[in-house]
Formats: sequence, structure tokens, C-alpha cells
Amino acid sequence: MALIVKTENPEGLLIEIKRAIDAKEFDSWSYDEAGDFSHTPDKWINRAWLRPEASEGELRFGILGTHDGGMTASLYSVYHAQFIDLLLTYFDKFFTTVAATAKKTAPDYF
Repeated sequence: MALIVKTENPEGLLIEIKRAIDAKEFDSWSYDEAGDFSHTPDKWINRAWLRPEASEGELRFGILGTHDGGMTASLYSVYHAQFIDLLLTYFDKFFTTVAATAKKTAPDYF
């Protein structure tokens, strides 16, 4: 259930996403001190987080669920679909492909 973004500059893409959040270019995502991203609409905020991991040629986002809420297909779908929408809308020049896995995949944390 990870997001895998193919990019020549994974660290640069991550910096750019955080810069856009800080500049309030959109208000549907935030990130915390650990660098994890949360979807900010009231229904979804802090119900899960996407944790980035940069490696050679890709940026992966593993999903973290809450201890008491678990991970549901709906929660997974919303977080992944909305983050892919964000990437395609604002950051398409920074990557070549983005994919969401259907099963638990590194670096998922639930």
C-alpha cells in the first residue's frame, strides 16, 4: 500500500512538496515535525500519515495508521488517491511515474 514515485531527484521533490505546503499553495495537505504528511480535510486529518523515504531514483511514501483506528481500504484509497492527485496537479515536472501498490509494501507502517 505504498506510493512509489520515480524521479531523478527524490530529495528535491520532497523539498519542493514541503516548500509548497509552507507557501500555502494548497491547503489539503500538511506535514509534521517527523516529516510525515496528513490529508487535512476534517474527515481525514490525522487518521493516517504518509511517510517519505528517498532512495536512488525514487521517492516512496509508506502509509501509517493510528494505533486505535487501524487501516481500512477507504482510508488507504483516499490518502493515496489524493496524494497522487496533488503530485499530478502541482509536481508533474519533477517525476516520470507514480504508482500505488495494492498490498502492504515497504515502507508501510501498519
